[in-house]
Amino acid sequence: MTVAFTPLTGALRALAIDAVQKANSGHPGMPLGMAEIAEVLWRRHLRHNPANPHWPDRDRFVLSNGHGSMLLYALLHLTGYDVSIDDLKNFRQFGSKTPGHPEVDHTPGIETTTGPLGQGIANAVGLAIAEKVLAAEFNRPGHEIVDHSTYVFLGDGCLMEGVSHEACSLAGTLGLGKLIVFYDDNGISIDGHVEGWFTDDTPGRFAAYGWQVIPAVNGHDAEAIERALLAARAEKNKPTLICCKTVIGMGSPNKAGTHDVHGAPLGDAEIAAVRDAIGWPYAPFEIPDDVYADWNGRPRGAVFESNWNTRFAAYSAAFPELAAEFTRRMAGQLPAHWSADSAQALAAVVAKADNIATRKASQNAIAALAPLLPELIGGSADLAGSNLTLWKQAKGVTHDAGGNYLYYGVREFGMTAIANGLALHGGLIPFTATFLVFSDYARNAIRMAALMKKRQIMVYTHDSIGLGEDGPTHQPVEHVASMRLIPNVDVWRPADATETMVAWIAGIERATGPSILALSRQNLPTVTTAVDTATIARGGYVLADCEAPQAVLIATGSEVKLALDTQAALAAEGVRVRVVSMPCTSVFDRQDAGWRATVLPAGIPRLAIEAGIADFWWKYVGLDGAVVGMTRFGESAPAGRLFEFFGFTVAAVAERVKSLL
Repeated sequence: MTVAFTPLTGALRALAIDAVQKANSGHPGMPLGMAEIAEVLWRRHLRHNPANPHWPDRDRFVLSNGHGSMLLYALLHLTGYDVSIDDLKNFRQFGSKTPGHPEVDHTPGIETTTGPLGQGIANAVGLAIAEKVLAAEFNRPGHEIVDHSTYVFLGDGCLMEGVSHEACSLAGTLGLGKLIVFYDDNGISIDGHVEGWFTDDTPGRFAAYGWQVIPAVNGHDAEAIERALLAARAEKNKPTLICCKTVIGMGSPNKAGTHDVHGAPLGDAEIAAVRDAIGWPYAPFEIPDDVYADWNGRPRGAVFESNWNTRFAAYSAAFPELAAEFTRRMAGQLPAHWSADSAQALAAVVAKADNIATRKASQNAIAALAPLLPELIGGSADLAGSNLTLWKQAKGVTHDAGGNYLYYGVREFGMTAIANGLALHGGLIPFTATFLVFSDYARNAIRMAALMKKRQIMVYTHDSIGLGEDGPTHQPVEHVASMRLIPNVDVWRPADATETMVAWIAGIERATGPSILALSRQNLPTVTTAVDTATIARGGYVLADCEAPQAVLIATGSEVKLALDTQAALAAEGVRVRVVSMPCTSVFDRQDAGWRATVLPAGIPRLAIEAGIADFWWKYVGLDGAVVGMTRFGESAPAGRLFEFFGFTVAAVAERVKSLL
């Protein structure tokens, strides 16, 4: 396969190989192989403004094969984003704008953090769904203020990952016509030629999903790429996969087409050979002025944004309330009356004091809060009737219509990664749902939400051995503890309806990361009738006290009532204990030292109670304390029998307290 090397693609190739060589680390093969595709998309089609990376109606670009990050950094630099040549020289160095894989909110122009293969395309599906939903809500005849495309680069690795199947299948069902994906079909992964482990009929697979597929495009022929892009943009009712046959490392005379060029610097001798092959006689990191001028995207970007501003001004005049609402939501601001209205909704829950499962309390919270928050968009992985995520005003997103609810099907990983894309787009606050035990399927997308500091509320029901007869396959004994270990995730395990509503409000108001709600299947009694809700919002608080306590019981969720009953039983024996409810350990940990010391005073023995793995709680009880928890998987039996068998009874907990004293 031959290619007509040009100064435009030469700049991309040279910057990529120079930065990788200087860092002595990185992936030069993909930037060399996708340079022509990048040039056609970024210079001829992508609607963006380097002077304003957050312009609302910009096209979104996702580098799902994020290991090829130097291609994206070179594009950002050349088109005029705030990414300097010195930033490129600092590729993969501490504190630089150019880390090893693209990171959103770290480098201007990056739409999502990519690197874990397959998640970028799933994020892009979320971005395209967000465009569809917001367009349906805000556009009016003659006033299309939401009208942009989502473009994706991906490779063989992304397509091997199961999450790409989950997300792309749903994208076809929903008819996301503004999603256009370029498949870098180079036949190489780190281990070598992929025909030994990846022989899928990729065009057939995507056609079966309901995509438009444009096969056998020469990924080094700019005009062939252009024709494919025009055909993709003309299709309004299906997402498009453009299959680009490329040579990894194109331009490298001795390494192109091999896995040797995939993930290691080329070396000085091969870099010199590349320069000669592509006709690039310049020193490392040197770009001629005329090449900069040809790449500069700021003039076109200014026109794109100016034209949109003119259209939005006309829209504002015709529909002032809609325009104000769109502006608010894209700015990430909650409604003006949110604080007062949510407080009123919380007060109603406190007054009602329902003795219900916290999954039902969560559904009640959604029903109360969704009308106050039009940007809320929910969804469940095929378990809406069990997770209790539907509410009266929920409207499913379909191929032909927008809405505020997504039926994700059995796609936990895809669901969570797609919802990350919804959050990344702006204008929407997503929540997702499944059984807590199936959060394992979504684990890396949970981690990415935390890493990106994006707001997503994850509703996980059936939170312990309390779900009973479904047995150990469905009893999530280790999940709450393990998710508490993920940085920047707030895990709430509420004890009753009031704590559940507090958790929902906290998750909505937390704009800097995801929140997890671990909710019970079984009914729970109201335990917070005498507690100020602002106190609950501190994550850990004294629920029931006594004079001069001899021990402290710490509990969460369904075990809070057990702690209260144990307190009463011990009091009858003359043993004084304090009960602390700790619905969210990370929120409690962020409180000032004085508050934490007041709740958990030094010098008093502590015992933690939770129907999950015990090991997490030693950080709170200390070596002199004790934990009543799980040390093994559960069993299949009615919930009451399981709690008895595993020692979650008043008698067993009381004996543990007395042993501490």
